[in-house]
Amino acid sequence: MATAQGVVFGGATKSWPSGEFTAHTLPRPRAPAPAGDHRHRSPRKNPEKTKLNPATSSTMPMATAVLLRLAPLPPHPSPRAPSSPRPALLLPLGRQRSRAAGAIRAAGDGLADQTTVYTGVYGPWSVDDADVREMLLYRAGLVTAAASFLVASSGAFLPAGNPAGDAVRQGADLLYAAGAAGLGLSLVLIHIYVTPIKRFLQALWALGVLGSVGTYALAAQPLDEGLVRYVLEHPGAMWFVGPTFAALTGLVFKEGLCYGKLEAGILTFVIPILLLGHLSGLMDDGAKLGLLGVWMALFTVFAARKFQQPIKDDISDKSVFMFNALPEEEKKALLQKLEAPTEQKLE
Repeated sequence: MATAQGVVFGGATKSWPSGEFTAHTLPRPRAPAPAGDHRHRSPRKNPEKTKLNPATSSTMPMATAVLLRLAPLPPHPSPRAPSSPRPALLLPLGRQRSRAAGAIRAAGDGLADQTTVYTGVYGPWSVDDADVREMLLYRAGLVTAAASFLVASSGAFLPAGNPAGDAVRQGADLLYAAGAAGLGLSLVLIHIYVTPIKRFLQALWALGVLGSVGTYALAAQPLDEGLVRYVLEHPGAMWFVGPTFAALTGLVFKEGLCYGKLEAGILTFVIPILLLGHLSGLMDDGAKLGLLGVWMALFTVFAARKFQQPIKDDISDKSVFMFNALPEEEKKALLQKLEAPTEQKLE
């Protein structure tokens, strides 16, 4: 040992350098005798006549401690309390909890995955907290629009005098305003690669909102009618409120085109057919109610399925939007950097 060692003898500490014993240390133990050699065995003494020296007997435990410290025994596993076996009844329960936890994680993968790096056209990108919040707001806007439309349209199927139907019809304008607000939020947050198309949809929504406000203020209110009731009774008013529904049609068309959603593709045709049929007067009330019911069902499915979709799908290729946000000089520099490896490969 490289440092001095110490042993307490009767309250006094004795020390010695590594590898050497002082006069106060124990005598060096003799080597064990070979097998079968009995010359070095001392005769067995009568325990009754054997008397131990008090000093020697007091130092025996310390001597043992010193020898153990200088030549430690092979390590042994530390004793552990035996673990109680898991009850058989808990095994199925544990497996059920594991499956449930796995299902929750699988359902939340699209919302919580913020570490995966995706390869985009203009470079790698990943989903961050801001993207998650933005897409959740986008989906919340769609749910608001769908729920408002569903409740407001249910008034057309409830008979007159029904308390629920009367309440829905009286609050139809508020439901229309809530749905338009939700749609506007989604149009602000929607990800479309071609910026002019996004701006066009937003302009349609704004034009429809202004037309709705103007129609209510200038036409419906003087007659003491609500906006929705006035549009139903005066089909020509669709020219003013129609742009809002045109913006909705553009949104569901984008969703159907990008993600192959059947309900969105059908809505792309149902919405304009119903509105144009009402505007032209070529569609009877039965056909209108039929298309309205189809619209309600498909819009509900469309909004609900958005939450089964991973966040990254709503974001699309984030590198494209990051590239579009760069100044022109940085865009040129990035394009040159991306084209350089391609030119080297061709050479």
